[in-house]
Parts: sequence; C-alpha cells; structure tokens
Amino acid sequence: MKLNELPKILAYSKNTKRRGKGVGSGQGKTAGRGHKGGKARAGYSPAPCCSGIPFYRHFPIRGFSNERFRVPFAIVNLQDLVDLQLDTVDKPCMQRRGLIKNSEILVKVLGGVTLSKPITVIADKFSKSAIEAIENAGGKAVILLDESQKK
Repeated sequence: MKLNELPKILAYSKNTKRRGKGVGSGQGKTAGRGHKGGKARAGYSPAPCCSGIPFYRHFPIRGFSNERFRVPFAIVNLQDLVDLQLDTVDKPCMQRRGLIKNSEILVKVLGGVTLSKPITVIADKFSKSAIEAIENAGGKAVILLDESQKK
C-alpha cells in the first residue's frame, strides 16, 4: 500500500481544516497563528491573571447594603382585620384566619381605612395611619415590640 492509495476518512476530510499544508492551501506557513510568540507555539494555554483568586474577588466592592440588618415583618392590612368582625385581634387569631403563616414572626399593621366600630389590635408594629384609624374609632393599638427591638 502506498500513501496515495490510503482511503480518505470522510468525517476527517469534511469537518476539519488541514492547516499548515502548504502556502497555496490558504492556511499554510504559519497556519493562522501569526508570527512567533507564545500563542504560535504548541502546548500554549493562556493563564488568566490572578488565576488562584475566586472570580468574585477580582472586582472591587462597590456600595453598601443594609439587607443583612433587615428585620422581616409580616404585613397585615387593617381592612383585613375589620373583615374578621372581631373585637380583639392578636397574632394567633391572625394565624388561624390565614392572614399570617406563623404566629412567631413579627407583624406590622398598615392603615389606610376608616373604622366604623372600635377594635383592639395586638401586633408588633403599626403604621401611623393604622394607629390613627384605630384610636379615632375608639379602639386600642397594643404594640408588643419595645423601643430597642424597633428598627
């Protein structure tokens, strides 16, 4: 068998360019690698700068976020408490009626509604409009959090 009698491997001949096979091939001489230097040599792999440092530490820290100091509250609207038609509403009652998921979490009551009858609401925090609406109707807003826990 001679070199010119070798069978062509179809997958190789169709899917790959034969680089560096003469000046007339279009990719001859330097085979598209340019002249000299590390990139022209075999076995070259560009190492990134600071390759031992994790990617997120390559960049400077910008700004500040208070997210880690945030105190999460479950929000309850005063209208939802009025719809319960009860005289006294506290956290276990809100949980039983499905307004909050857990009676252990902190609850903040938001206003924006006028009340027709007095109601006593026991919660961790109230908005100013909720306190005004409750007290104008003759009700009572009982705050469970002390000043040190408020943020």
